[in-house]
Amino acid sequence: MDTLAVITSRASLGLEAPLVTIEVHLGGGLPAFTLVGLPEASVRESRERVRSALLTCGFEFPAARITVNLAPADLPKEGGRFDLAIAVGILLASEQIIAPEIKSLELLGELALSGEIRHIPGAISAVKTATTAHHTVVLPPEDAPLAARVEHSNVIAPHSLGELVAWLAGQQSLAPVTATPLPAASLWQGGDFSEVIGQSGAKRAMLLAAAGGHNLLMLGPPGTGKTMLASRLPGILPPLTPEQAIDVASIYSLSEQHRSAEQWQVAPFRCPHHSASSVALVGGGSKPRPGEISLAHHGVLFLDELAEFPRQVLDALRQPLESGEVHIARASQQVCFPAKFQLIGALNPSPTGYYQGHQARSNVDQILHYLNRLSGPFLDRFDISIEVTTLPPGTLSHPPAEQTSEQLHQQVMAARTRQLERQGCTNSDLTGQQLRQFTPLSITDQDFLEQAITRLGLSIRAYHRIWKVAATIADLAQQPLAHPHLIEALGYRAMDRLLSQLTQAVY
Repeated sequence: MDTLAVITSRASLGLEAPLVTIEVHLGGGLPAFTLVGLPEASVRESRERVRSALLTCGFEFPAARITVNLAPADLPKEGGRFDLAIAVGILLASEQIIAPEIKSLELLGELALSGEIRHIPGAISAVKTATTAHHTVVLPPEDAPLAARVEHSNVIAPHSLGELVAWLAGQQSLAPVTATPLPAASLWQGGDFSEVIGQSGAKRAMLLAAAGGHNLLMLGPPGTGKTMLASRLPGILPPLTPEQAIDVASIYSLSEQHRSAEQWQVAPFRCPHHSASSVALVGGGSKPRPGEISLAHHGVLFLDELAEFPRQVLDALRQPLESGEVHIARASQQVCFPAKFQLIGALNPSPTGYYQGHQARSNVDQILHYLNRLSGPFLDRFDISIEVTTLPPGTLSHPPAEQTSEQLHQQVMAARTRQLERQGCTNSDLTGQQLRQFTPLSITDQDFLEQAITRLGLSIRAYHRIWKVAATIADLAQQPLAHPHLIEALGYRAMDRLLSQLTQAVY
């Protein structure tokens, strides 16, 4: 007699986890095992894993014509994530087990030949989607503690196929997995700002970048502390909210990377080498995977030696910097990855690292050629650009007292609280209309700012970015936006001044 069993699972399509219905049909005829529903090679290989796992766990593999349909048929299926669901479906269709509650379960997991349930990528995204459907999710033990951090989730984590069947038959109890407790405080391990000697102006710019979520460009000769400053920025950023932490963990899970409990609420910090390709930075591939900009979601992307990156790679960041997401289109599928990151760049002012003094070995033409590797539209995405200079004599032997990261963090939190209470977002996320509504400038100051960008030859985008930085300066001072804040914001345009000087020297 023909029999049919229906199991639910979830595929992985970017950060989405579309529902997959697995239909297992046992019919008459010569024994065979057929998989349909657009399975990739890794899915087609599941027939051997499932067969061995069933036999090893003491079950029968039916001598029948087995047809497994993975619906919807037009959705590509990949990986071993459907092994567990297929095995349970065969057991149900062959009436070796009876499980009425199977309709409220979603099964995900790769099977070892021994019947052990193994890790799958993208488990957190699957649990997030399944939770909205009020389903219980069966996951591998390796993935369950992290996925159980999804609010209102119900996760079961048997170690093997036999253990799952015993639970379905009511012969064994399996308690829902509880999330691993988080430490009282998640601390950044990348160093403290008090370890950076001097550079008060650069630290001020870092404070502004953290308080308002602004993109920052540091320009200066080697050895002045640009990398040290950037690596300490996550230590003064606000902690991730529970929703943000889950979003970041979802991306890392999809990329086969993990976030430790100690770093769970710390903003991610990514620092790719300048040899990184456009796909590595933005994401993509024949089977699209998130790139560095998505791994830096809700955190910091630090590009050191900025001028050494290929120009087309940097220009690929322009659209994600504006929209906060990246769309990747391939012939077989289209995916969208979140990419709301804070960009920090560092570069030398010339090919030799210096542009003045006895160490300068480049003329003006060579320096301009070097800096022209960065396109104007890309540079326009930086709210703040500063010059990090060499320390004055005596600073190393008599270092000044420095503020700690904790002290700077408290200032950032106060400014962020002011912004969220006023407008519900950081200053860097304000639109032009919201700027006029929440952080208005007087008519005199608007005219002054317009004249300033006209003289500097800046764009309308720069006009609004300077306005946003001025608003952050005012928030740090806990004051209404005024003319002095605008004057300071205009001072953070070091790259524009350098390019203007070099151009005038040539022409």
